[in-house]
Formats: sequence, structure tokens, C-alpha cells
Amino acid sequence: MIPIQHLDWTSIPTETLNPQIERQFVSTEHVTVARFVLKKGVVVPTHHHPNEQIAFVVSGALKFTVDGREILVRTGEVLCIPPNVPHSAEAVEDTVDVDVFTPPRADWLAKDDAYLR
Repeated sequence: MIPIQHLDWTSIPTETLNPQIERQFVSTEHVTVARFVLKKGVVVPTHHHPNEQIAFVVSGALKFTVDGREILVRTGEVLCIPPNVPHSAEAVEDTVDVDVFTPPRADWLAKDDAYLR
């Protein structure tokens, strides 16, 4: 059984992936929850992963390109991305985004996420 965790984002280490993207994340046996801080203009290049993804824009706006289709996601909006679908994102404003992934992001734990760095 996984222990109960009660965390505050300020207690979770922040990774500076590059000068324009910071990430914090927590993983359990079945899910990863990540908080990103993205500066206006940064582009997360096209990639795909076996994880289902739910992106929630807390503040700002992200322009996603999902399987060739542009989708603008603004403050308070959510985007659901199925597994293995190619996607990218551009911060059209300074943005805070919370993403949920299932299964957990094993690639991040292994530091196999060069597309973000």
C-alpha cells in the first residue's frame, strides 16, 4: 500500500529544465502530477509518450499543437491528450500549468526527458 502524502508545492524540489521552464512533480504507483512554470515564448517541442495527459492551465495560456491541430488553452481550461499522440506546446503568456499523467512518468524519473532540457 502506498503511504498517504500531504504535500505543499513549496516542499517539492523545483527542476530548472532550461532557462524558460521549471518543473515540480510527484509520482505515485499509478499517476504523476506535475507543476510547470513556463515563460512566454518557450516551446516544448513535438513529442509523444505512452501516458494519458490532462493539462490544466492555472494561469496564462498555452498553444498546443496536438496531432497537427492547434488548440489554445487559457486560464481555467483543461486539455486531455490521449496516449502516444504527438503534441507540442508554446507559452503565449507566462504560464503556470498543472499536468496529470497516467501511468506515472517513468522517463522523468530516469532523467530521460532531453526534449525538455
